[in-house]
Amino acid sequence: MGLESAAEHLKKLQSEHMIGQEANDAKRGNQEEVVYHQWATFKVDNELYGVDVIQVKEVLRYSEITPVPGADYFILGIINLRGNVVTVIDTRQMFGLSRHEPDDDTRIIVVEYNEQEVVGLVVDSVDEVINLPQQDIDRAPNATGEETAKRFVQGVCYYNNILIILLDLLKMLQSITPMEVSDEF
Repeated sequence: MGLESAAEHLKKLQSEHMIGQEANDAKRGNQEEVVYHQWATFKVDNELYGVDVIQVKEVLRYSEITPVPGADYFILGIINLRGNVVTVIDTRQMFGLSRHEPDDDTRIIVVEYNEQEVVGLVVDSVDEVINLPQQDIDRAPNATGEETAKRFVQGVCYYNNILIILLDLLKMLQSITPMEVSDEF
């Protein structure tokens, strides 16, 4: 009789364990997996912006930039970065803001444009790299009047009660890159 009661007790424990396991599985099924994305943040005209951290190659102190005659108004010039020529863009000019004299906080963020090309973005200051939950990123509002800047905005997000404007670097840099001229006329 002891063996039969032990078998009954084992069945009871197994069924309780299965019920508990099903409850845990149901809890996990109801939870969405949160996907985080890293953004490098910086300031331009007291606004906080972010770019995909994967595209950032390095951050440099502001240094002498060689002007390029005939370049667009938003291109400050070029710099030599370990033997590579890097085009440097003034983000303030690109966003339609007034010029700003470089100071100790001014930085050049070197970003990868495509697999062969890097571009430098002059910003007022660099902030930090942050992780933002993908679900917290909202689409860009259509409230801005500046069409140029609006085209570059991928989304917006609040982080520590501060609005961060997330830029789409690919769109931003494609807008200033000359179109390839085809041989067909």
